[in-house]
Amino acid sequence: MAANNRRMSGKKGAQVGSGGQRRRGLEGKGPTPPAEMRKGHAKQRAAQAKVRRAQGGRPQQRRGGGRSTSELVVGRNPVVEALREGVPATMLYVQQFIDNDERVREALQLAAERGGINLMEAPRPELDRMTNGLNHQGLVLQVPPYEYAHPEDLVAGAHDEGEDPLIVALDGVTDPRNLGAVVRSVSAFGGHGVVVPERRAAGMTAGAWKTSAGAAARTPVARATNLTRALEAYKKAGITVVGLAADGEAEIGELAALDGPVVIVVGSEGKGLSRLVGETCDHRVRIPMPGGAESLNAGVAAGIVLYEAARRRG
Repeated sequence: MAANNRRMSGKKGAQVGSGGQRRRGLEGKGPTPPAEMRKGHAKQRAAQAKVRRAQGGRPQQRRGGGRSTSELVVGRNPVVEALREGVPATMLYVQQFIDNDERVREALQLAAERGGINLMEAPRPELDRMTNGLNHQGLVLQVPPYEYAHPEDLVAGAHDEGEDPLIVALDGVTDPRNLGAVVRSVSAFGGHGVVVPERRAAGMTAGAWKTSAGAAARTPVARATNLTRALEAYKKAGITVVGLAADGEAEIGELAALDGPVVIVVGSEGKGLSRLVGETCDHRVRIPMPGGAESLNAGVAAGIVLYEAARRRG
């Protein structure tokens, strides 16, 4: 204690040294590894996602993306349709002593052919409990939580391909079938992913997977905690944000920005773009509709603009 007192008072005496830690802290740690090898870097996440998609898997969970909750598909026809469309599944529950009709046999065959789906025989009361009394007809399919990408990863994935980002963001779209249709269009026209808000928006449910017709396995969906902030981050990265609005200042065919890096923001069919999202957009444009329709659903609107962007990019 006396030595410490002398050191603090400035008098001569024993000094507490660093034990060489300061000198070691100044030593170099070698060359900086490439971005693809740096843990947590956007390019590393994009490279990992590319490998997983090439292997038929889904995007790895990423910072800020998060997971949805697991889901149950209930009933013979819905279960068979989900298995036909390649909806990811981990467990197929089959009721004990079930009436083995054609749909049950097809479900069992599809599950066996897919691989990775466990079969579990369960008594009817257990299936009633799992489904909260829904009419499950003896078949219940468990769909695992979807692992969302981070909005930054879509940009990194585009750059990894040597392409300008082409991304669709959905504002207030709550129908999973519309989300699935947008994912399918993004995949068809060479886009790099879809961004959805974390709240008050459709997620990647079994219905969205089915509507995507398999495109969800190769096209990442990112989830943003705050869509406005995600769009502002895109703008800082040099990406033009284009909002579709019925009262847009110009028609989509007049917009030169589709040639370069762009995020297309699509609002809900009823309310359109929210105020803050609309104010964040660099441009607000409209789709000409000579037939007089007031609006298009999100899936159709996104498909039209993606086609125009793909046509211009050659």
